[in-house]
Amino acid sequence: MSTLTAAVAPLTTQEAEALIDAARTAAEAAGVAAAVTVLDAGGHLLAFRRDDRAVLIAGETSTRKAYTALQLDASTADLVEAVQPGGLFHTLPTALDRPLLFIAGGVPVHRDGRLIGAVGVGGGAPEQDHGFATTAVAGLV
Repeated sequence: MSTLTAAVAPLTTQEAEALIDAARTAAEAAGVAAAVTVLDAGGHLLAFRRDDRAVLIAGETSTRKAYTALQLDASTADLVEAVQPGGLFHTLPTALDRPLLFIAGGVPVHRDGRLIGAVGVGGGAPEQDHGFATTAVAGLV
């Protein structure tokens, strides 16, 4: 039996820009000034954009949300309860050198069932950011 798996194309800069555009379009339609971060599978920055009107911290939160979604291969919206006292990941936010952020708005990106990156959105309410990120990922072809 072979243990080889087919290679999956990595997330490209062109796709990262499309994710940024889709998330920003969704945010603008909702009247939200947002920041959007796209990371590749290795956690490296592929694209970033912060609306001129977005609060400065939105850039940092979008990046941390994307990093958290990537590292745990899960939407940050699905992880919020896990870091509450008594939760599975209660101490995880302080256990790493690079801080994780368990606020909705980070979504992993998959291709053919494999993790290829993540999108993070900051600037709106957590449920809005999650919606903008999931809209962007759903539109990736």
